[in-house]
Amino acid sequence: MTVKRITTNIAAPDATALAAFYTSVFGLDMVMDLGWIITLAGADTAPIQLSIASQGGSDAPVPALSIEVTDLQATYDRCKSQGYPIAYPLTIEPWGVRRFFVRDPAGALINVMAH
Repeated sequence: MTVKRITTNIAAPDATALAAFYTSVFGLDMVMDLGWIITLAGADTAPIQLSIASQGGSDAPVPALSIEVTDLQATYDRCKSQGYPIAYPLTIEPWGVRRFFVRDPAGALINVMAH
């Protein structure tokens, strides 16, 4: 058996409003909308990755999602300008990753990072 896709599902009372966060901040495209579920995807195929953690690094809480971006500063600036709460400041971690945590409108903690 070969895994072809792993999809993260986030419970939200208003799927449209939450999809607006991920499309406006991360530039994802809507690929399916059934009203009760909306699926977003990037233009390029992303590799499958599953992380299992006892903490989020630097004693931070474990985030629900980690999203790697090409322009971390621009993504951070979009989150700030759109009023999304920054839960962990823009930081260069000891292991070399630059990142920040933001909460999406449903409350999920998102690790936004760049290598």
